[in-house]
Amino acid sequence: MRSTTLDAAAARLAELLTIGGGGLADGAHGDLEFEPEIDLRPLERRVPPADVWAVDGGQALVADARCLQLIVTRASRVRYRDGACVLEDEGDLRAHLLGGIEGRTAVEALELGLAADTAIDVNLLRDRWEWDAVARSIDECERGGLVLVDGDLQPDWRIPSSFMADLLARAEQRGVLVAGVTKHSSLSRGGAPLLGQLEREAAEALGGRSTWWARVAHTRHDLGGFQVLVARLDPDARFAFRVDLPTTADAAAALGALSALSDDAAFPGYPYPLTVADRLAACPPWLRADVRMQLDELFDLAGVPFDVRERAFADRHDLMERA
Repeated sequence: MRSTTLDAAAARLAELLTIGGGGLADGAHGDLEFEPEIDLRPLERRVPPADVWAVDGGQALVADARCLQLIVTRASRVRYRDGACVLEDEGDLRAHLLGGIEGRTAVEALELGLAADTAIDVNLLRDRWEWDAVARSIDECERGGLVLVDGDLQPDWRIPSSFMADLLARAEQRGVLVAGVTKHSSLSRGGAPLLGQLEREAAEALGGRSTWWARVAHTRHDLGGFQVLVARLDPDARFAFRVDLPTTADAAAALGALSALSDDAAFPGYPYPLTVADRLAACPPWLRADVRMQLDELFDLAGVPFDVRERAFADRHDLMERA
């Protein structure tokens, strides 16, 4: 039986997706300053940097008592030298206890100088240590190299803006370019996804196999100073992606170099070092199960009865659905 409200919702969604137009916005961040006009420009592929790093993060919920949660996170790094992968580092698996009075300890462990009553969740924890991995990659990257980040260059809102500004300044001093590539962007125009609209417009204006880019927005310098671009990086790519670069970067040159890293046959148009980092960082079900078994072993050593664990962590909703 179809919902009585589905017809109206579908009609409105169809209108947004097909008509387009209207103002630019970002559903995830409201502090971007958008360009008055979007100019689609042809993109020329260039030589890739000799030294390329890629960073991505992952997380998994291991045990959930609602008032208490045990989660694990990790930040993985990949390094390519002269086109060959020379490092695949999964990163340390970090366990975090969230909820209730555990917040103060979690805040202190972040080492960001945040207030003791700062709300802590998995997004902040993952971001904190992912950007720590980015910082280490910048320090180890050769001059003229590139550090790729999964996502935009705007960390969790609780991370001080000075953190990102200092990070990009250090990268510039070392001659290292930092670029953020977002797989699923929240950018919109007229309430509809912006990237899909630009893909259709570029195909009509430049051709179906064209590579192209456009500047969409930028941030203030005190927020880290980066520009927001949209680019189709390979002729065989189905999709364009949001790419964030420092405001001081030459967008055409940087995107041309990024295009040279985006010709993998499995997923053309997305930088292949980031696909490797994504695979390493993932926390699949088997890893969650393995950590849970280790947790149970530690509970055994601590003398926590099985029924106490079950009462705390059993998913009663799941049990009712299976009944």
